[in-house]
Amino acid sequence: MDLAALTIFRAVVRENGVTRAAAKLNRVQSNVTTRIKQLEEQLGAELFIRDGRRLVLTPAGETLLPYAERLLALADEARHAVRADRPSGRLRLGTMESVAATRLPGLLARYHQQWPDVALELETGTTGKLIERVREFEVDAALVATPLDPASLGELFETVPVFTEELVMLTPRGHRPIREVRDVSLSTLVAFERGCAYRAYIEKWYLEHGVRPARVLELGSYHAIVACVAAGAGVAVAPRSVLGLAADASNIAVHDLPDIGAVDTLLVWRRGHFSSALNALKQTLTGQNGIRDAEDEEHAGTDTLANARLHASAGADDIG
Repeated sequence: MDLAALTIFRAVVRENGVTRAAAKLNRVQSNVTTRIKQLEEQLGAELFIRDGRRLVLTPAGETLLPYAERLLALADEARHAVRADRPSGRLRLGTMESVAATRLPGLLARYHQQWPDVALELETGTTGKLIERVREFEVDAALVATPLDPASLGELFETVPVFTEELVMLTPRGHRPIREVRDVSLSTLVAFERGCAYRAYIEKWYLEHGVRPARVLELGSYHAIVACVAAGAGVAVAPRSVLGLAADASNIAVHDLPDIGAVDTLLVWRRGHFSSALNALKQTLTGQNGIRDAEDEEHAGTDTLANARLHASAGADDIG
């Protein structure tokens, strides 16, 4: 039972006969009659009986009609959902917490205003978990940090860079300048759980210099991480863009990490698993206006912090 057969069946009902249905569908009458007989054979039941010169639905035909209407309506909805010119339907997006908090609010608001028929579902997680969610089709796409080994994504995924993040080290205020790992005076690293790409970058930096944190304190949000660093519990690594989230960063110092440099945020999806809604999101994230606005928002936040920043003579930036 295919959609073409159901379309013919519905047309015969609506047009009250084969002749008018054939004209409506631009088919020959014999083709319409043949397709109706084939449908009856597939279902094992007669759909019409002849009453003089007109066709009347049988009880089986009466039963089939509402199902045919629903199936054809659903098919129309599906065709509409995948049309490139009018995104609609559900889009499940995974993202790192830092991106959700700093980069996405304005962009997603603009996306929703432009494409209100898209039901966007957002979930946060580490880069490792999000890549696995995309692999298992549990989200349609995700915003993740470039893994330490970009080749690990293999040929299963497609990616496009959308943001660039500068990683910095956060320490309690007054910490000495950090020019190398051995300048870090606190032995505890405050970080997200394993699977966080930023944690992988900083641990690699430690190991390259023959140093290992004595302890890793795992927390689930940047608010908690910044608060623990401010309280003197340890040091942390974070994108500079998240510094604007801190309600009170007066006890935090920020140190550049030139050995690590900038890390791209990627939009990643399974190859071939693409939709008009995802394509519209990709355009929003990579479009010139979208990136410029996101950068302007970030710069506005960092400029505000810079106005309140005390430049420590030791070389670290104290935020206060």
